[in-house]
Amino acid sequence: MRHAGHQSVRDRRGRGMRGPAVVPDRPGEPMLPTARERFDELVLDLVSDLEKRWADRLGLVEYAVEDTPHIPDDWTSGIVPLSSLIRGSGGKATKLVLFRRPIEHRSETRADLEALVLTVLVEQVAELLGIDPVDVDPRYDPGD
Repeated sequence: MRHAGHQSVRDRRGRGMRGPAVVPDRPGEPMLPTARERFDELVLDLVSDLEKRWADRLGLVEYAVEDTPHIPDDWTSGIVPLSSLIRGSGGKATKLVLFRRPIEHRSETRADLEALVLTVLVEQVAELLGIDPVDVDPRYDPGD
């Protein structure tokens, strides 16, 4: 016999618990990070590693993430760039920009994404330093 105040929890269709699995601390704000936030965090982690190792030789470098590159009308290459490197001069910082959407588009899994972001960053840092990418970071894998 059931008590008047007791409610049974039924799962008639086998869907499990209903409602949000994670309740945000502040209503209206998502608890889980967005794809953009996860990408930015990945870039920040990898840049921090590279900066620790090469800051003394790199000089002043600004790192940025943009969703997509601005491709000029006269762009003849059929390949969308994954990054942009603008060397600084006269006290201006070098600017290294990663383009999130083209990188994500070429990555099927999270591991692919991490590997590609590392590859792009290492190749650009190697270009700045004038050394082989394999010497920049031991995790670098040129692939083919």
